[in-house]
Amino acid sequence: MQPSTHGRDVEEPAADAPAAAGNLPAAPAADPGLVGGSPPISPPLSSGAGASPVSPAGLFDAALAAPSELYRGSREILQDSFVPSRLPHREYQLHQVAEVLAPALRAELPSNLLIYGKIGTGKTAVVNQVRTEFLRRPEARARVQFIAFNCANVDTAYSLLQTIGNTFAAKEADRIPTGWSLDRVQAAMRDLIEARGMTVVLVLDEIDRLVKKSGDGVLYTLSQINTELEKGRVALIGISNDLKFTDGLDARVRSRLHEEKILFPPYEAPQLQDILRDRAREVFRDGVVEPGVIERCAAYAALENGDARRAISLLRLSAEIAERERAKRITPDHVVKAKNRYDLDVVVECVRSLPPHCKILLYAILQGYERRRGGVLTGEVYEGYTKLSQKLSLPPLHPRSISNYVIELESLGLIQANVVSRGRGGRTREIFVEVPVSETMRALEDDELLKVLARPRLLSQTLLTNFDNPNRTGPSYG
Repeated sequence: MQPSTHGRDVEEPAADAPAAAGNLPAAPAADPGLVGGSPPISPPLSSGAGASPVSPAGLFDAALAAPSELYRGSREILQDSFVPSRLPHREYQLHQVAEVLAPALRAELPSNLLIYGKIGTGKTAVVNQVRTEFLRRPEARARVQFIAFNCANVDTAYSLLQTIGNTFAAKEADRIPTGWSLDRVQAAMRDLIEARGMTVVLVLDEIDRLVKKSGDGVLYTLSQINTELEKGRVALIGISNDLKFTDGLDARVRSRLHEEKILFPPYEAPQLQDILRDRAREVFRDGVVEPGVIERCAAYAALENGDARRAISLLRLSAEIAERERAKRITPDHVVKAKNRYDLDVVVECVRSLPPHCKILLYAILQGYERRRGGVLTGEVYEGYTKLSQKLSLPPLHPRSISNYVIELESLGLIQANVVSRGRGGRTREIFVEVPVSETMRALEDDELLKVLARPRLLSQTLLTNFDNPNRTGPSYG
């Protein structure tokens, strides 16, 4: 997760949100013997003093000896990369995308298409399924070639144009080498497409990341390339999580795109339940998924922008935890443990990506919050940050820079900063922590920069999420 430089309002879930998310059963209590909500793996490698440890050569024997009592299908069904044969509640979007691409079957150029929607709303899955159905038609295979890129990996104009061109290189001598100028790469790509004489449907997933990294010049190149081709054609399909992606594009680029737009709405809890039941029927044995498991996974994900990937990941991790415990059934309690572990993993990943002074600031906030067991004021935070910086032999940043970091931490969902009035004392901000305090401090203390601040660790910690605390009326703390 990359830090953002722009703040956003962080909304607290309503106290009755779990009930509204889909008939959610009462949450089982988190196991106080878990560290960060993680379940113990049974049986342990050793059973205490005097026990013989398992040799490295037999490390996996116990896990592989017992056949799974939970699965009957491939575990790949619960992976993000799996594309199911049916996409519940995306039938309308499937038909929309198919209608845009249909002219290519008549040897006509289809419109450019931009697909918007939050993470986990089925955008990429729909495009992949339409592509599969499209290429099953004999006339499509002769006339059309799909090329798909994730712009998180191919995020420069040079690498994108080079890779597109090399897709059409019939022999090694035709390939575009690294080291040419961008203009030469562009011309070579155009010539290779023209020589093939096909319609190219170029799918750019996370297209907004390409523009943020390299500007919109590459979109201008691709959108006007048809004016330079006689036999070949190029149609663009852009997929973005940013609903305002095109607002920052140059007017000439927007004009040349002539795009159609399709918006994918977030899934609601009942829709997520249908998706999970489809997957569960394919992968699990009959009767191993207890009532409440599907509903709880769907409700958690529905509270977080209706992310189907999140719901499927929770179901997968719940099953893995149940299997490690040698359980014969997946229970709602396993979902709670999975949610705790998932949240902690996301926090750790986010914390590791922070700039050095932002890590120190977050550590100071956590220290103050732990002492107060409640909101901490920015003055106290800055004082704690200054002391920590000096302890680490780093010059403290100016308060204005620290204020910007507070906004950044809030945009990441790690804290919530509320403006409060102190009468004649003016206005300040009271900071509340939105992540488990002890576990987040532990993640920071594992960092090379902050390891000198590490404290003695407790043998066990309980991670209680906001969702699993229905009586919560204010910001949570670890």
